[in-house]
Amino acid sequence: MEVVALLKQLSEAEGIAGFEGPIRELVRQSWEPFVDEMHEGKLGSLIGLKRGTGPEPRPKLMFAAHMDEIGLMVTGIEKEFLRIARVGGADPRVLLGLEVMVHGRRKLPGVVATRPPHVLPREERKKAVPLDEIFVDVGLSEEKVRELVSVGDLISIRREMSELKNRRVSGKALDDRACVAAITLSLERLQRVQHAWDVFAVATAQEETGLKGAVTAAYGVAPDAAIALDVTFGEQSDVSKSDTLPLGKGPTIAIGPNFHPKLVERLKEVAKDREIPYHIDPIPGRSGTDAWAIQVTREGVPTALISVPLRYMHQPVETLAVEDVERAGRLLAAFVAESETSLLEDLAWKVDERK
Repeated sequence: MEVVALLKQLSEAEGIAGFEGPIRELVRQSWEPFVDEMHEGKLGSLIGLKRGTGPEPRPKLMFAAHMDEIGLMVTGIEKEFLRIARVGGADPRVLLGLEVMVHGRRKLPGVVATRPPHVLPREERKKAVPLDEIFVDVGLSEEKVRELVSVGDLISIRREMSELKNRRVSGKALDDRACVAAITLSLERLQRVQHAWDVFAVATAQEETGLKGAVTAAYGVAPDAAIALDVTFGEQSDVSKSDTLPLGKGPTIAIGPNFHPKLVERLKEVAKDREIPYHIDPIPGRSGTDAWAIQVTREGVPTALISVPLRYMHQPVETLAVEDVERAGRLLAAFVAESETSLLEDLAWKVDERK
């Protein structure tokens, strides 16, 4: 599978949190050759099943990466201009100058803009522009805008993914479609191996607005163990090295109370055996990822987190190293291939272990 082409398709697809239809269909097409069955959860998550070859009932392992993206919503129409609000954690500092697509009665290309500095009071020229002074212009008259656009319509960012030097790519929504790509790569690899566990691949919905797809999908699948995948902060200018991880040196394995220690150790062992480079990502509290929701579903799920280092999170130029995505996919597939049903016993808590 050509990874850069897959990343480009996933990055450029539309799919704002709560309205994931286009990206869900693309993921469906990508996974269809590799899974035995697929269905859509009632909240919109896509769930694919790759059956194992062990004796029934087989234990269930869930992979989860969110497919939704941040975006905007129309909150008002003033003359021919659209007032906006954020859906998810869109960063107001980087909105100005973006090309967007307004999802009205028909799709309308537009631009995000504000008043030029020449007409501002001098004291305001050096300040960040507040969201209520930013608008979208689609180039139509007020009459036509009101005919085609309604309050509540979505606005997605238009951005082609760029290939940079050293196999790095930059685009929108790589948080977290890079990890959807990693799951896709793992499913492709699993076509060539036998594995004891049933694997449920889940592209979750509405992560950016509260981990909702992970909550409902995990409740429905009721996995015996789960591995969530997300992005983490990659090394970049003006950010402490202690808060970031390098690009191109492998994915990260998180450690902390959100993650089952024996599942973490098993991932580390598999990475070492397969010579897959990785880093430890210490997360002493809330991870803020799908893992946070999955861990406490039903009576609790042993959960781990693999992350891909990413620069400029929640900006339209999110940047990562392609080999980190490839290695995350390899690690997932190797973990499945080497996991016997006896792993369930290793994951069971013992009374003396909780002291």
